[in-house]
Amino acid sequence: MKRLLATCLAAIALSVTTGCATTTATTATSAAGAPDVQAPQPPASKDDPWERWNRKVYGFNEAIDAAVIRPVATAYEKVVPQVVRTGVSNFYGNFADAWSAVNNLLQGKLADSAQDVMRVGTNTLFGIGGLFDVATELGLDSQREDFGQTLGYWGFKPGPYIVWPLLGPSTLRDSFAIPLDRYVSPALAFSDDGTRFSLVFLGLLNDRANLLPTSRMLDGMALDRYVFVRDAYLQRRRSLVYDGNEPQSEEEAFEADPEPPADAASSPAQSASAPVAGASQAGK
Repeated sequence: MKRLLATCLAAIALSVTTGCATTTATTATSAAGAPDVQAPQPPASKDDPWERWNRKVYGFNEAIDAAVIRPVATAYEKVVPQVVRTGVSNFYGNFADAWSAVNNLLQGKLADSAQDVMRVGTNTLFGIGGLFDVATELGLDSQREDFGQTLGYWGFKPGPYIVWPLLGPSTLRDSFAIPLDRYVSPALAFSDDGTRFSLVFLGLLNDRANLLPTSRMLDGMALDRYVFVRDAYLQRRRSLVYDGNEPQSEEEAFEADPEPPADAASSPAQSASAPVAGASQAGK
């Protein structure tokens, strides 16, 4: 029974995170406590062909968050001091840096992989198992990469946008990376199921608590939260895959440098050359 309860709690908590991270929004509530009515849906995006289904799953995840996860995360934020929550984030981040070193290596980024290895070694030895981020103070910044980014680096297209029950926003490409990216955590260091599920739940609860300020900010915004979360996720993942140097799409390239019509391009040149030719003949 204890194992079943821990499994359920861990599964519910998964709805608050999106793999390397991601922007999360929660449903705004009215004065009576009921969810606000969503704004009219805009035309379907080419990146989101399954929008009707995704919106239903998104609504389910938001309902679970509003009813269970957010209240628990709020209580956790009030009871647990900030210094402790920062230590928990650093501890889980140390494992993420180790997985990042593997992904940087798979992408051929040897310098970044070596820096991640140095971060893990420094924080493990001098940061008491990663509770303190000593490496950043020494100038060893995190080069965080996940397997979804590795697949993107290898040339796999993101594919359609997907909202998974409890897991949240993703793409077809990132969905294949979720099992590996989720698997690497402090729970790997323990064989006892109860301890492993507790560690998974603690990490996800701490992540949700860290996102509470963002949720509070979004509560007062009159916007379509589904579209906001989708666009923020897709833009962030694209930026991460290309390390902030995203190539221009065909539409963006056309808007930035439209090709003039052939007639319009040739007419000014011809009219400009006529006086020049006349002037040269007069000189002769």
